[in-house]
Amino acid sequence: MRKNILNITINKPLEEVFEFTTNPKNTNLWISTIIEEQADPYPPRIGTIYKNRGTSSEWDYYQVVEFEKNKTFTLCDTDHNYFVKYSYKKITETKAMMEYCEWVEKGELKKPFTKDVLQQLKEIMENQK
Repeated sequence: MRKNILNITINKPLEEVFEFTTNPKNTNLWISTIIEEQADPYPPRIGTIYKNRGTSSEWDYYQVVEFEKNKTFTLCDTDHNYFVKYSYKKITETKAMMEYCEWVEKGELKKPFTKDVLQQLKEIMENQK
């Protein structure tokens, strides 16, 4: 598989979904394979570097290559082969849809996201006060 597209509807305002998913302090709450993530600078903009790590001590680096607040957020790895794009759409004042699209230019996706990851995001966000 070279491309993976998933969608989720979250019962939270669009702005909250965007803020939560772009904040590196929240990443480990909904992506179980990530223990820690940092961004420099934060809040993000084109050129911001996100780095994250799982159980190993090695960091993976990604750069923001597309950014439009409350609309789209795209990252690519340092090899410019792996990309991930988050797209956001307002459904109502209290409901938003997020599309997660990841792809590689060459080869195959190594560990594509599953709907379970986005379901975890939905549950965490909807259970927040």
